[in-house]
Parts: sequence; C-alpha cells; structure tokens
Amino acid sequence: MGKFDTDKQAIVKCARWLSERGFFGCVRGSGGNISVKLNPENMIAITPTRRPYQEMSPGDICVVDYKLKSIEGHLTPSVETTMHVSVYKNRPDVNAVIHTHPVFASILSIINRPIPALFDEITFEIGSAVELIPYAISGSADLAQHVVSKLGNDCFCYILQNHGALSLGRDLDQAWKNAELLEKVAQIYYYALTTGRKIATLPKDAIDQINKMRK
Repeated sequence: MGKFDTDKQAIVKCARWLSERGFFGCVRGSGGNISVKLNPENMIAITPTRRPYQEMSPGDICVVDYKLKSIEGHLTPSVETTMHVSVYKNRPDVNAVIHTHPVFASILSIINRPIPALFDEITFEIGSAVELIPYAISGSADLAQHVVSKLGNDCFCYILQNHGALSLGRDLDQAWKNAELLEKVAQIYYYALTTGRKIATLPKDAIDQINKMRK
C-alpha cells in the first residue's frame, strides 16, 4: 500500500459523490478539481485533468509539491493546481480544496452576486460572506492571485466569477460539506432574489457573535 493511498481513495470517493449529484456541471465530464494537503511534506494530492470522475481510480490521483513538481502519478495534474497550492500557502488552516461548477452558485457567478450572511448555522460553517472572486482564465496565474486576494476574510467558500465555486476545509470532509452547504444557500438566495422582495440578512451583532464562536 502506498504512502498516500488513503488520501487518494478519499478524493475519489468525494469526487464521485459530487459528480453524481451534478456539482461538476455534468456527470460524464471532468470539470472541477479536488485536492488534499499532505502534511508535513508540503505536497498535495490532486485530481488529474480531463479524467471523467466515473472512470477515476485512486491510482489516477496526482501528487505534486508546492513547486508543481510531479511526485506520483501517470496523468497530468489539474490545470488549477496553481490555484490550489496558492490557497495552501496563504491559508494554514486549510487542508482540502474543492472547486466545483454547481448550477446555483454558477448563476450567482454570472450575475455578480456574493452571498451575504443569511442563516446562522451556515454562517458558522462557511463564514459571514461568500465573496466574489474576479474572473481570470482557468488555470492562469491571474486566477490564483485573485483567489489569494480574498483569502484574508477567513471564510471557507467563494464564488468564482463566470466560473463556479471554491470550497475549503480543515480536512476533506469539511470541504465536502462546505461545497454542499454553499450550493444550498446559493439556491435559496437565487430563489429569494427572483421574488424581488427585500432580502433579510442576519443582524450585525449576530454575525459578530458567530464570528467569535468560529474563532
């Protein structure tokens, strides 16, 4: 058994679950990507590019270091590897990153709508605001820089303009849960916006209290 097999198996399990539920845009596609930080080696395990999730096996998962040097794997790592590594370098609390293309978060990404604090239980999990990260071409250094510019808010979810969603976690299970919570709140927020009525957000004192609890 290989040193990183447990992490690779967990990534494949998560990827298939998300794919089957449409989080990557289409079940037969290969959009999106998932990674896990391999402590303390300063390496990550990440899904390969252009490999459908339904065909993916643990042996397909790539391992690269922070300089993007290949350590393990016979396939090419995700084109978004630079973005993932940039997150890990700038958020020591993050040990897993999931990039998805779910429907409702993607809708908000093209109407330029960050998500305010709407529910205390979701705010506690993902933070007080799901901010919008400015557009840049997938896999580019510009996109990685745009992501880094927003990481200081200590939230775990972001919307990528004209692209999709980014969910972080202290481990893969938390990032996985956050990806699901983000799409849930994005769906509720979108439907609320279509009513044309005023959106009731959480009071500031409640947000402040929740933020203290998160820390």
